[in-house]
Amino acid sequence: MQLIHSLDPLRSAVETLRADGTLALVPTMGALHDGHLTLVREARSRAARVAVSIFVNPLQFGANEDLDAYPRQMERDCALLEAEGVDLVWAPDVATMYPQGFATSISVSDVSEGLCGASRPGHFDGVATVVCKLFNQVMPDIALFGEKDWQQLAVIRRMARDLDLTRPSADAIIGVATRRDADGLAMSSRNAYLIPQERAQAASLPSAMQAAVTAIESGDDVAEVLAQLERSLLASGFSSIDYAELRDASSLAPLEIRSHAPMRLLVAARIGKARLIDNMAVAP
Repeated sequence: MQLIHSLDPLRSAVETLRADGTLALVPTMGALHDGHLTLVREARSRAARVAVSIFVNPLQFGANEDLDAYPRQMERDCALLEAEGVDLVWAPDVATMYPQGFATSISVSDVSEGLCGASRPGHFDGVATVVCKLFNQVMPDIALFGEKDWQQLAVIRRMARDLDLTRPSADAIIGVATRRDADGLAMSSRNAYLIPQERAQAASLPSAMQAAVTAIESGDDVAEVLAQLERSLLASGFSSIDYAELRDASSLAPLEIRSHAPMRLLVAARIGKARLIDNMAVAP
């Protein structure tokens, strides 16, 4: 497995890898868990060669967010990736990704508005900018992202479509189902912030969401179901709810009543030092 930190060796390495067939990219910020490794395994099943990027992107963190505290475990991460058969790890530093004088930002409107876009201003501009750079640097045929951040996936696909990207094209940006712990909590690097009591309480998030999905699919009033979901989470130990919304699964348009198209229930809630996000499919 190659570990590369600068652009010239990266370009040479990916050109060699691409000669063997399809190249997949799994973008990450490191602190890898089994959710990330699920993406890697899916990539290996779809491509001849697999590259993983590890870069904690400062542009997607707000002024009062956890950039400095975000876990960085490069040696451990590389050992995990090598065991999974990854061919290349692209791990630039901030100066390589954003050299002096860097002055360009990509903003994707519409799908970035509301939800995390409302509670984390500028976050998705940072995501779109870094992902576009990663695509241009690695030039993968396909890229894989977890469905846990459904809005992020929508933003990246829209960016690729609107900018006519070809490596990868929007249709080659693959969402992989959320990997969950045994109690249903979505795997996340930020779960490490939870003390044991909070971690036990956090399991109420997926269970409360599943109850809400069942109620909506049964025809219950959407507004009341969402209100009950918030009450349940607060009673379970969450300190606040950033949002609990029903949206169209494709356009992310807000829904006040059950739709005839696929829907998504999306939640962001805070417990202890962690802000947890999750989403679940809601059938028409």
